Amino acid sequence: MLPVPRTAIIVVAAGSGTRLSGGAPKAFVGIDSRSILRHALDGVFAAAPAQVVVVAPAGFEGDAESELLAAAADRAELGRVVTGGGTRQESVAAGLAALWGDVEVVLVHDAARALTPPAVIDAIAGAVTRESGVIPTLPVVDTLKRVTDREVLTAVDRSELAAAQTPQGFPRALLEAAYASARESGIEYTDDAALFAAAGHVVTRIDGSERGFKITTPSDLERARLLLGRRDAVVTPAITGPAVPLPLVGLGTDAHAFGGEGVLWLAGLEWPGEQPLSGHSDGDAVAHAIVDALLGAAGLGDIGEHFGTSHPEYAGAHADVFLARTREILTEAGYAIGNVSVQFQANRPRFSSRRAEAQQSLSTALGGAPVSVTATTTDGLGFPGRGEGVAVTAVALIHRI
Repeated sequence: MLPVPRTAIIVVAAGSGTRLSGGAPKAFVGIDSRSILRHALDGVFAAAPAQVVVVAPAGFEGDAESELLAAAADRAELGRVVTGGGTRQESVAAGLAALWGDVEVVLVHDAARALTPPAVIDAIAGAVTRESGVIPTLPVVDTLKRVTDREVLTAVDRSELAAAQTPQGFPRALLEAAYASARESGIEYTDDAALFAAAGHVVTRIDGSERGFKITTPSDLERARLLLGRRDAVVTPAITGPAVPLPLVGLGTDAHAFGGEGVLWLAGLEWPGEQPLSGHSDGDAVAHAIVDALLGAAGLGDIGEHFGTSHPEYAGAHADVFLARTREILTEAGYAIGNVSVQFQANRPRFSSRRAEAQQSLSTALGGAPVSVTATTTDGLGFPGRGEGVAVTAVALIHRI
């Protein structure tokens, strides 16, 4: 018989998942051979023992029960399933109503944050006090703008901002009282921390995890699948020694036409007297292909998502800005760059005399990772051969830190 825990975790899994378009409520969509809910529960049961209440959508209580029992193993007596309400707030209230009398600390966790590490769950539980709640957060790294329609009005100071995650932890008595007040007022809050703070209570923060992202869209689901594929990807060397992470490979391509304004920028260098390339930034197809190769290897989207026309701050930016920011994105996600190999096809500029300079510039922007660049003509074939533009292919190798 397990001791009665003083902590409970309410796993909210009652959302419809409309944006995910998975053909089922979000929590029951498969990441791999296991559902989003099952992965979330695996993390919950890998943390310190707690009562676990799964809030399921009506009609899916049996499915939730099956996932709960599979994840709980010898802790099955700590878990139960309840039916959610029409809103997230109503669903959490249903979970609160199912808590045991001995519970003093309540964690509210979104099943959609399925890859949240158990260490984060334990850290939140340990940081709750009698008077204050606590949430995990990540720093906001993107440049933020206040806009209206198509016009950019002003920059927003991101030093005062943070991205909130779950689980969010609270002292039970104060959380229940806050929910009672919210029910009486009829106000719907964006998360439990906002509801708790609106009742006049203090909410503090600790560091969250990049793996605690919320699976909301198909691209989020693909990211989760890639991360899970890599979690178990290890190779054992032929010689005696520990398993080492399997390297990850990404491929990037880019092409730009000649005809831009100013001067040519290529491979991180300025080429005076050469015809410039057109593009949103400086048209440096070599740098852009490297960015796509690195992001693709990590499963973190592509250059358009991070640097496209919706990011006007990168208009006119050069290779050092793109590559340094890409390296930051990979580092934040837990990856290090091994090396990058690039080939570009063009009749001009003549590259061999500046190869070492270009490789050094690109390598410096990537924090010292080796970069090799080769150039070739196409014997007059295709648009590079006709002198219409430049085509580039890049291959990047990364690995888990």
